[in-house]
Amino acid sequence: MSVKIRLQRHGRKASPFYYIVASDSRSPRDGRIIEKIGSYNPITVPATIELNVDRAVYWLGVGAQPTDTARRILSYKGAMYKKHLMRGVDKGAFTVEVAEKMFQEWLDSKGSSLDNAKKAKDEKVAKARTAQLAAEAKVAAEKAAAIAAKNAPVVEEVAEEAAEEVAVEVAVEETVTEAPAAVEETPAAVEETPVAAEEAPVAEEAPAAEEAPVAAEEAPVAEEAPAAEEAPAAEEAPAAEEAPAAEEAPAAEEGEAPAAE
Repeated sequence: MSVKIRLQRHGRKASPFYYIVASDSRSPRDGRIIEKIGSYNPITVPATIELNVDRAVYWLGVGAQPTDTARRILSYKGAMYKKHLMRGVDKGAFTVEVAEKMFQEWLDSKGSSLDNAKKAKDEKVAKARTAQLAAEAKVAAEKAAAIAAKNAPVVEEVAEEAAEEVAVEVAVEETVTEAPAAVEETPAAVEETPVAAEEAPVAEEAPAAEEAPVAAEEAPVAEEAPAAEEAPAAEEAPAAEEAPAAEEAPAAEEGEAPAAE
């Protein structure tokens, strides 16, 4: 039977949690296991790893093959290094006490390196944050300058309008102060104007234009004088025909004749 050291998944969807187990290679991933030797939680920052190094070294010593992810975890926690030391003990290169001392020194150096790496990471994050804040402040300053430049003409126009209004008010005050003197001088002119007003009716007596229509109305008489049309009247007045008046004269004579008698 071949043994594998691998991760057995647990937890909810999108919230995985793994057990580090030694199980039969023929078993499914989440099936029956031989021994649980640790746990791995990738959700936390940094990831949380708990491992029984001695049991991991034992299973590695009896031929268990770790998966790629399990190998990285075992190497990170020092199980692979301790296995290497135990092989030296088996070969007689050094004793168990020396191997344990070397492993402890490795853990201390590993811890210090992890602390240094964490510190460097924190410093990097702090620098990035500072640079980001500086960039944001620069952008905000540029926007403020652009807004100020955009609003500057409006302020100048308002100032010019205010200056014009002040100038108009000053001119109005000067006009008001000068107006009384002009008003005092006007009464003499006002007193003189009635005389002109009284003399004005004389000019009203000259409406010759009103008599002109009479002439215009009389003008049509000329139209009634078509001599050519009235000429027959002359024909109607033949003196020869009126001559019988002379014939009536004898009657007069006859009247007078008795008087003579």
